[in-house]
Amino acid sequence: MKGRIVIACFIWLTILGIGVGIYKVFIAPAREVAQEKAKQELHQKTIHMTGSESRYKTQINYAFDSFSGYCVERSPEFEAELGRKRIKVKLVDDNADYVARLKAIQSGEIQMASFTIDALIKASAEIGDMPATIVAIIDETRGADAMVGYKSTIANIDALNDPDMKFVLTPNTPSETLARVVMSHFGLSNLSDKSFVEAKDAADVYDRYRKSKPTDKLAFVLWEPYVTKMLENPNVGVLVDSSRFRGYIVDVIVASRDFLVKEDATVKDFVEAYFRALYIHTQKVAGMSVLVANDARKAGTPLNDKQTQRLVDGIWWKNTSENYAHMGLNNDKPLQHVEDMIQNITSVLLSTGAISKDPTNGTPNDLFHNGILLQLQNDNFHPGLVEESIRKDSDNLPVLSDEEWKKLIPVGTLQVPTIVFARGTARITEQSEITLGELIEKLKSWPQYYLTIRGNASLQGDIEANKALAISRAKTVEQYLLDHGIGATRVKTMAMEPTGSTDVVFQLGYTAY
Repeated sequence: MKGRIVIACFIWLTILGIGVGIYKVFIAPAREVAQEKAKQELHQKTIHMTGSESRYKTQINYAFDSFSGYCVERSPEFEAELGRKRIKVKLVDDNADYVARLKAIQSGEIQMASFTIDALIKASAEIGDMPATIVAIIDETRGADAMVGYKSTIANIDALNDPDMKFVLTPNTPSETLARVVMSHFGLSNLSDKSFVEAKDAADVYDRYRKSKPTDKLAFVLWEPYVTKMLENPNVGVLVDSSRFRGYIVDVIVASRDFLVKEDATVKDFVEAYFRALYIHTQKVAGMSVLVANDARKAGTPLNDKQTQRLVDGIWWKNTSENYAHMGLNNDKPLQHVEDMIQNITSVLLSTGAISKDPTNGTPNDLFHNGILLQLQNDNFHPGLVEESIRKDSDNLPVLSDEEWKKLIPVGTLQVPTIVFARGTARITEQSEITLGELIEKLKSWPQYYLTIRGNASLQGDIEANKALAISRAKTVEQYLLDHGIGATRVKTMAMEPTGSTDVVFQLGYTAY
């Protein structure tokens, strides 16, 4: 009997011990957590009851980099304009890692960002998706990027056509785009497949120039203020800079497609705030110069007055009216359409091997959304009291005398497929009309250069008759270009000594840089 009692007591003590253990290990901590949670909830409720509603209705994570063209986005005025719209923006500098930037948009981490169009195309091709769409144009580089070299070694672009020639540049930047535009548009078939020497940034390119010799076959592609620094050497000259062509180095504001669908009103407010901030600075005397100088100083890369002015002169910030025109919303004052920019840039990237596949699959209109600007236009939005003026290039260059045409400084020979004529005549074939149409688009991209057209002649048969036919063919081509919108002052047919070929040669030139 006593044994049974002992066993029963032991069992109950064991059960009690287990119960106490369960309570201490599970129940008590859970109760403490619940009590702490209730306490925190009460505390937070008290905080909210004694606080105020946030002035912000939403937050946008905006990715960009230190490029001076983005100084408006970093300005106090832009922050203030967004504050009036109750938008808080977190600026994320990703050091120009465009693929990472686009992936962050794809994942939803970033809602809006700055891109160059070429970088957006390349990054989209690399990740196999287009999670971002262009909603506005920030600026176009018009001289801030340049290809520079020793005059004694590289007299012009044609001199680049050498298998030993190398381009020292920073990959995945506008400098690479500049180099690819030159490679695509000029006859540089002798370049090697590995013609790029990659640098970390413009400072690194400049440092490699300082270590180079004048006889080195190196073209340096970089941006301000380092271009100005290189040009302090009188033996160095500009082969081409971004002021000489248009529509290839263009910065844009993009939005996550998912965010745009859900928050199009917020995107509209963001874009409107940007245009208002830009307007504030462009209307001040030396406003952009002051903004750029302050922005550079804050970034730890101070500029002197000359460097600041050259940089400002080399960036064409696009105002509201120009954005309407670029998006095809102002037919009275047309500018190059963003769709044509995308198509032309994609063609350059494909032809130079930067991408293997067009991410838009031949529909460049899928990469931009004009709806935000259309809403602003329908609201009759302009940041000032009057509509801003629209700047545009003109290919009606100053008239040259025959002597001045002969003294043109050659830039390079355009890469144009052979123009085919009906046998023994100057009549252009239908296939050649397509080729000339492509040439016209190239010429529109290089509005600051004159064009000389030379008809080559066969060495067989009557040489004088061959020369006459060559001139006649060149003049037929010239007239075709004039009939299709190329300014009469920038085109001239000139004779050349027969070489045996019957090709028509197209060479760009300028009077003085």
